[in-house]
Amino acid sequence: MSLWFRRAGEGDAEALVALRDQAARWQSARGVAQWRPGDMGADHFRERMRLGEVWLALTGQDVPVGAWELWWDDPLTWGPQPPSAGYIHRLMIDRSSAPPGSGRVLLAAAERRITESGRPLARLDCAAGNPRLRRYYIDAGYTEVGEQPLSLGSRYPVTLFEKRLPDA
Repeated sequence: MSLWFRRAGEGDAEALVALRDQAARWQSARGVAQWRPGDMGADHFRERMRLGEVWLALTGQDVPVGAWELWWDDPLTWGPQPPSAGYIHRLMIDRSSAPPGSGRVLLAAAERRITESGRPLARLDCAAGNPRLRRYYIDAGYTEVGEQPLSLGSRYPVTLFEKRLPDA
């Protein structure tokens, strides 16, 4: 099963909420205290579409099976930074319908979009207390570059990751 990508639009907000809630339930079932169902509604995703980019991953049948947010700055978590990175947030997969390996495919698509923008770095963060996800990002070529005890609106400390991207 192949995936294709498109930017999310206003009409996709509820599908994004459903994807995130499904990912939160998957985490919770495995003892990961990071996301909770119902934490983010459609307004969050509409605002992220307004301020940055939100992308959907779809199957050949146009069924959303994953998504991510791409921000062009993240001062609350990373502090003031020059415009040299794209910030990947809320990488989420519907594990009941996405093909195996979809997370890496989505991550690579986000990285390509950052490269297309002319920025050489991809940055992301995850809960510092989530060793499985931390290992996932290291295995995907990211380097731990710090930890943020709590950023505004966060309930938990996060580990900061960065990856230098190949030239466009």
